[in-house]
Amino acid sequence: MTTQTTPNPARALDFWLGDWTVSWGDGLTARNTVEAILGGAVMRESFDGHPGASFQGVSLSVYSPALGLWRQTWVDSDGSYWAFTGGPEGDRFCFATDDVQQGKPIKLRMTFYHIAADALDWDWERSDDGGGTWTLKWRLHYTRRAAP
Repeated sequence: MTTQTTPNPARALDFWLGDWTVSWGDGLTARNTVEAILGGAVMRESFDGHPGASFQGVSLSVYSPALGLWRQTWVDSDGSYWAFTGGPEGDRFCFATDDVQQGKPIKLRMTFYHIAADALDWDWERSDDGGGTWTLKWRLHYTRRAAP
């Protein structure tokens, strides 16, 4: 009889570590750098908007053993702040949060999928019905940057 080991949930987001070129729309690109900090327990994302844009964002992600979930805090140059929770869902990795826009409760979700060694896709979605249906707001394609 063989024993199957369960992957370490605190390493479930390691696929995202690295230096990435992010593309979307009609040729827009940005740079996104994701690194392990604080002894490898925390992941810091630094998103630098496409050339000529002033948009920048930073996230911190950490696995919470007490919750059995990942937590992420995102802030950006537009003044946005979100606190997400999530984790692996099959071959995807999802973070979600509740928010209020125009006085109405909504849900926001980001999903990483088509995860490969040198590329992945990421969707930003919104739900106005408590997560019953989702509307795509933004789709990004990540390509790992070559080492200098």
